[in-house]
Amino acid sequence: MNIDPYKVNHRDMPLIPLRGITVFPYMVVHFDVGREKSINALEKAMIDDSLVFLCSQKDAKIDEPNIEDFYHIGTVSKIKQMLKLPGGSIRVLVEGLNRGQISSIKEEESYFSAEIEELTYDWEELQIDKKTEAAMRLVVEDFEEYITLSNRVSPDLLFTVSEIEDPGRLADVIASYIYLKPEDDQKILEAFDFYERLELLHSLLQEEIEILKIEEKINQRVKKQITKVQKEYYLKEQIKAIQNELGEEDEIVEEVEEYKKKIEETKMPKEVKEKALKEVERLYKLSPNSAEVGVIRTYLDWIVELPWNVETKDKVNIKKARDILNNDHYGLDDVKERILEFIAIRKLKSNMKGPILCLVGPPGVGKTSIAKSIAKSLNRNFVRMSLGGVRDEAEIRGHRRTYVGAMPGRIISLIKKSGSNNPVFLFDEIDKLSSDFRGDPASALLEVLDPEQNNTFTDHFLEVPFDLSKVMFITTANTTSTIPEPLLDRMEVIRIPGYTEEEKLNIAMKYLLPKQLKEHGLKEENLSISEHAMRDIINNYTREAGVRNLERNIANICRKAAKKIVEDDVSNVRVTLGNLENYLGIPKYRHDIAGEKHEIGVATGLAWTAFGGEILSIEVNCMKGTGKLQLTGQLGDVMKESAMAGISYIRANSGKLGVDENFYKEMDIHIHVPEGAIPKDGPSAGITMATAVISALTNKPISKNVAMTGEITLRGRVLPIGGLKEKVLAAHRAGIEKIIVPWENKKDLEEIPDKVKRKIEFVLVKEMEEVLLHALIEVEDKNENN
Repeated sequence: MNIDPYKVNHRDMPLIPLRGITVFPYMVVHFDVGREKSINALEKAMIDDSLVFLCSQKDAKIDEPNIEDFYHIGTVSKIKQMLKLPGGSIRVLVEGLNRGQISSIKEEESYFSAEIEELTYDWEELQIDKKTEAAMRLVVEDFEEYITLSNRVSPDLLFTVSEIEDPGRLADVIASYIYLKPEDDQKILEAFDFYERLELLHSLLQEEIEILKIEEKINQRVKKQITKVQKEYYLKEQIKAIQNELGEEDEIVEEVEEYKKKIEETKMPKEVKEKALKEVERLYKLSPNSAEVGVIRTYLDWIVELPWNVETKDKVNIKKARDILNNDHYGLDDVKERILEFIAIRKLKSNMKGPILCLVGPPGVGKTSIAKSIAKSLNRNFVRMSLGGVRDEAEIRGHRRTYVGAMPGRIISLIKKSGSNNPVFLFDEIDKLSSDFRGDPASALLEVLDPEQNNTFTDHFLEVPFDLSKVMFITTANTTSTIPEPLLDRMEVIRIPGYTEEEKLNIAMKYLLPKQLKEHGLKEENLSISEHAMRDIINNYTREAGVRNLERNIANICRKAAKKIVEDDVSNVRVTLGNLENYLGIPKYRHDIAGEKHEIGVATGLAWTAFGGEILSIEVNCMKGTGKLQLTGQLGDVMKESAMAGISYIRANSGKLGVDENFYKEMDIHIHVPEGAIPKDGPSAGITMATAVISALTNKPISKNVAMTGEITLRGRVLPIGGLKEKVLAAHRAGIEKIIVPWENKKDLEEIPDKVKRKIEFVLVKEMEEVLLHALIEVEDKNENN
């Protein structure tokens, strides 16, 4: 150890280990002494010369330290004052004199005593070099910056410190005023060389200054936040005071707290929750008389009442679902199978996106009731929105809150009404949508009916996304022709054809009659309708593909039966074919039947209508004239074009067909389709009209037992048509025995009931020549009558 310029004095004196404190030379400090050995050492020092050696413990937690538990370099100090405190401890005031190092320790029983090498020097005799002087200046500058950043040291102290010329004393005084770790204090105490001591202090001061700067940044930021909070608190208190004077404070505070409670209880997405809480804060700050308050209240009511996280659990029991569908509906096997497929997939994959089904079929076939049965079989809630005549986009997406009386769209409204985020949602009559200057609702539905997009459906009123991906959307339509292509592309179309007579009979006897009996307060024993009477109702009192009018007629019979039971005091009414007219009057409709004889120029065609299939009698007369073609019977453009195509085919093949090649110049042709009050259109009567014309031109009769359907081309090819099932059923009802069908419609024959197939012969044709082969009767057979 280099002790130059120190002088060494050997002294024996009491020793006190200090906990958590370091005493430097020239430092005046007070501390409390409570340990017995330390108190005895103080008393011994006071008896002798008031000198005591103070050193720091390595670990402040040790209560009874031994020689190894404290540092051996410390400070020789003079006791200036002692004060006994309650509890036996002593508060002592000491002044640090010089550094000292323990040479040896005599551990007395009552206190520590040590031989100390006390180090002293005369600073006036020191030669201070430039390096040391530079270090002194740096330390003073550091101390000045430290004082500026810290509020622990009085600024007046800087003047006192700057007057010190002794480098050792300068370092010790500054070290005694700054907050350092005990280990760093000990390092300074053990630095005997003045320059090393100043350099070490400079390094420690720089670290402390850096920490103080960071503290200041944090403090300023926190202070700014606190100031903002205090400002807001002050303003809120002012608002509360005003509201309190008006008697409104309690009501608003209670309302705001209630909204906050509901928002916390509703498990909504984070984005929605933040938006809702922001609106609550706006409500709190606004004056109760502001018009905006009502808008915010309405908005918050909608937000907290929507089923953000409420989901009904699907029943994935296929057998039970099949039973429900079969009990609710007769037939419709394709639709039922598609629903059962969906349920099966739900069992395998619970997070499957809801499908978009489009049920297409004529009125009254049960499209809406199928959707209800689907909801029932899945254990889901059911909601229905009718789109017929909807022409305002806001009906779908809602109004923005800037409008007076703004409300969410019907979709969000019905989701709220359903009480769950995964209902079966029915869009009824989607083909009846229209648009005007208020927007295009069909375009607004594009997002709703797209499983890839509807998980972020945003209503204009809510302005936050709502997940519709779990909803099972079902749409209904009478035809797909009026549905926009982009919208139709998003849906899986399931076609529901009209019911056959047998299906209608089963539906009437198993479903409609029991339902109407119950609604009219009748029991099964009160009213019975025979099967023959029910068939007559189906054929002669209704003309429809569905069963809506059939149900009305059954209800009509129930009312009359109820009246008879009450008025005539009878217990049973039986409706038969013989007395049916007494209840429903004379038949309203007649169904065409096959001709009674083979005729020239009269062909039987098949037509599809919204009410099912019908047979169509097409008549042709050929007269001498100038080649005019006349078409009557309310025919549409497509049907007229089919007739012209047929005439062109006949002209091109006149030789092959046995027709006078100048017929188009010398004969007038009149094509008429009876029941002229009913508009008729479509290409499927092409081969029928061509056959009738050829029959009239060649004087060959057409078989009374043959009906036909198909589109004709100029080359005589027969093209496929639609609605074959309904057309075949109409032919069967009329007693037709043979039907000529385009070859490409072969696949559609699978839809025809087996009972009908067994009674009708189907002839599949590709060319017009094949049609004539089966339709025309040779001249020698023309007198045959059946």
